[in-house]
Amino acid sequence: MTQPTDGPHYRACNLCEAICGLEITVQGGRVTDIRGDAQDVLSHGHICPKGAALADLAADPDRLKRPLRRVGEGWQELEWDEALDLVAAELRRVQAQYGPDAVATYQGNPSVHNSGTLLSAGGLLRALGSRNRYSATSIDQLPHHYAAAEMLGHPLMLPIPDIDRTEFFLMLGANPLASNGSIMTAPGMRGRLKAITARGGRVVLLDPRRTETAALASEHHFIRPGTDALLLLSLLQVIFEEGLERLESLASFTDGLDALKAAAAAYPPERVAGRTGVDAATIRRLAREFAGTPRAVIYGRIGLSIQRFGGLCQWLLNALNAVTGHLDREGGAMFPRPAFDLLQRAQPGQTHHGRWSSRVRGLPEFDGELPVAALAEEMLTPGEGQVRALVTVAGNPVLSTPNGAQLDRALAGLDFMVSIDPWLNETTRHADVILPPAVGLETQHYDVIFHHFAVRNTARINDPLLPIGPEQRYDWQIFEGLRERLSGEKGKDPAARLDLGLRHGPRKTSLEELRAHPHGVDYGPLQPCLPERLLTADGRLQLAPVALLADVARLEASLQEPLPPLLLIGRRELRSNNSWMHNVPRLMRGPERCTLMLTPQDAQRFGVTDGQPVEVRSRVGAVTVPVQLTDDLMPGVVSLPHGYGHGRAGVRQGVAQQHAGVSLNDLTDHEQLDELTGNAAVVGVPVTLHPVAVAAD
Repeated sequence: MTQPTDGPHYRACNLCEAICGLEITVQGGRVTDIRGDAQDVLSHGHICPKGAALADLAADPDRLKRPLRRVGEGWQELEWDEALDLVAAELRRVQAQYGPDAVATYQGNPSVHNSGTLLSAGGLLRALGSRNRYSATSIDQLPHHYAAAEMLGHPLMLPIPDIDRTEFFLMLGANPLASNGSIMTAPGMRGRLKAITARGGRVVLLDPRRTETAALASEHHFIRPGTDALLLLSLLQVIFEEGLERLESLASFTDGLDALKAAAAAYPPERVAGRTGVDAATIRRLAREFAGTPRAVIYGRIGLSIQRFGGLCQWLLNALNAVTGHLDREGGAMFPRPAFDLLQRAQPGQTHHGRWSSRVRGLPEFDGELPVAALAEEMLTPGEGQVRALVTVAGNPVLSTPNGAQLDRALAGLDFMVSIDPWLNETTRHADVILPPAVGLETQHYDVIFHHFAVRNTARINDPLLPIGPEQRYDWQIFEGLRERLSGEKGKDPAARLDLGLRHGPRKTSLEELRAHPHGVDYGPLQPCLPERLLTADGRLQLAPVALLADVARLEASLQEPLPPLLLIGRRELRSNNSWMHNVPRLMRGPERCTLMLTPQDAQRFGVTDGQPVEVRSRVGAVTVPVQLTDDLMPGVVSLPHGYGHGRAGVRQGVAQQHAGVSLNDLTDHEQLDELTGNAAVVGVPVTLHPVAVAAD
């Protein structure tokens, strides 16, 4: 590829789910300006600070471009063929000595934001043949996929809020102004939420923190972390008790209504109010208003998924939308039909979980992956099947998975480790070889996954803007190079697979056609599609799947547990991207963000003052962090941002080191899970606070 021509260029940002369209100005072969593309068919000019800093990734002096091999305490550059040969030989050696499952793989969140990785990494995984597969899914959205598979037949059959046509948007544990939407690709959430109230609708949020989104809500209510499933059952109880259900449009192909009614009957608002912190009158009013609004949708995101009852929460959300007539209806929860449709060839009745389990704790597999909370123990526990080697892809699990300090120790003891990643970070510092792919504006990208989560049916192709040097490789070239060396199969360009899928997909388009529309193609709003799109074995919607119904007993038992005096929750920062982008100077300007939010009441209880350092302790670890007093938290709750902790071993330079902070996941517990799905429970971690004396000048 040659240098880009001067003038405007158009493509979408691929840093997060929002996939905002960008107008990128190039002068003299350099990017001089990035702003929102006002003509983009989905984002309509919206851009966040991360998108505006996208070019900084390519210019980051810390970014790697050539393979590195560990030599003693330092690193040595390798040629690409030499590096790929070495990695393939070492992986074969470990598997020959210890078996195929001795090599584990971990894929981080950016894997699904890069179509080259998404469409090519699977070939490497198949060539390895290991059951020890892990990813960020089980520290994020696994309960969404579990509930979808059980109720609708496939992990990607996720109901998406039809936010642009709803009149009542009821949210739990979600902060779309910081996340730009999540399992809801809806760029420009500020404008979309304001539009709901402008047309006479309402936005209601329940969250332990009064978040950025709460500032735009019609009303906000505190709810105790980890109790959302109780509240959702209580909403159902009111709806059934008062005869507010409206299932007529779904009744002919829906099973389980009576079983769902029976499960909810034990949870009237008066019973759950004390536990949840939401008073009974409010629960009853919200149930009536939600059921009585013609166009309404209930949505719950990260705060509901990463807790002990994440699977129950996502099941009950879907059930609430269904029984009130708000599933597969305009203004409710609907199903996108993307141009590249991963469901088109899915077979009804497939089994998606429970086919094997982890060696040490027997944790369940889902969609071919084991819970990441098991990864460290699979390395540390001796015996047949012990993980001896690891492949990481676009991930930093030392900072992003529960009990990261334990994983940090485990990585140091591996026989071999390779990281496919463009940065040296807290995880990749343990690698024997680092294979850095091209990034961001250098790559071709199509949002294979996030058009499945979008609030409107659109499509666009993003061709590379910046050329790569002869010393660089694309992500798909790395995966295909390793697959060819391990299996003998010839590598493939994922663009051919993408074009084939577009041509045979529901929109009958192509890469060539999409290139003719630089601002994207708009296929219109979401449309009703049930029962035709259901992928259950019998083609019926399941309101009360057996496994989910049985898990209510575990929730009931939790009511007898004493309430911890202090619960830890995380928070997301708009100007960072999980555990990365902290080395972009323009994003890190301003005050320190890695602080422990604490209410004034709790500060008085623990004898601490604003700005004072405190030691926060959990069962697995401790961190020291400054206090930030705020009234925006429920009493008894403290909040620490996730994605920090860059101070380990001095691998970071510059601004990232200055804003290193501490890692939330040095406090989260690998033994705390949603037992049903295997998702990590990193919301509602019991902690204690201990003031740290400040030395006198």
